[in-house]
Amino acid sequence: MTLTTRTRRSATRPQGVRRPVLGALLATALLALGPLPVVAADNPTAELKTSKGVIVIELLADKAPKSVANFIVYAREGHYSNTIFHRVIPGFVVQGGGFDARMNQKPTRAPISNEAGNGVSNERGTLAMARTNDPDSATSQFYINLADNSPSLNRAGPQRPGYAVFARVIKGMDVVDVIAGVPTTRAGPYSDVPATPVTLQSVVVTGGESR
Repeated sequence: MTLTTRTRRSATRPQGVRRPVLGALLATALLALGPLPVVAADNPTAELKTSKGVIVIELLADKAPKSVANFIVYAREGHYSNTIFHRVIPGFVVQGGGFDARMNQKPTRAPISNEAGNGVSNERGTLAMARTNDPDSATSQFYINLADNSPSLNRAGPQRPGYAVFARVIKGMDVVDVIAGVPTTRAGPYSDVPATPVTLQSVVVTGGESR
């Protein structure tokens, strides 16, 4: 299944518990949770406030500098405020960044070149740029992978240019999964549209000022 940009046209310490014991319990709990995401020192992060909760992402400026710079410009201009996740396909992706709640497409800047093949795969929890059939047509729309979509969405040569991963979720994947579970319907020519709009209320970027 291909993934294209949608357009009009297309606490205190408990008594009796000693610090070493508490430390051991904390270490055990952390091990049970698994390794925490490590953010590269120079990579900016962004907080996506949605109507279903907050998602925090690391922007992979070290892997996809053009895509990250593009996303930051849109975020800081307020483009993403009050847009919606207009495509929700369970087990595949949730997509947003281009339409308002009435399915009116917002104007965009010029498209950017495709940075697929940067060594980052379309795995669960990553964000990538949506585009049309033209590899170099991505503007503001992006999607979040709900599963490992590497086989179908990664670059695999000139005939399969792939989709550029530029970020990953470091907090709030449970929110993404809630979005993925909302009922969907058709809206005019569009399918897989949430029956009740899921809004991206704001995007706040931290870092990346010099990019």
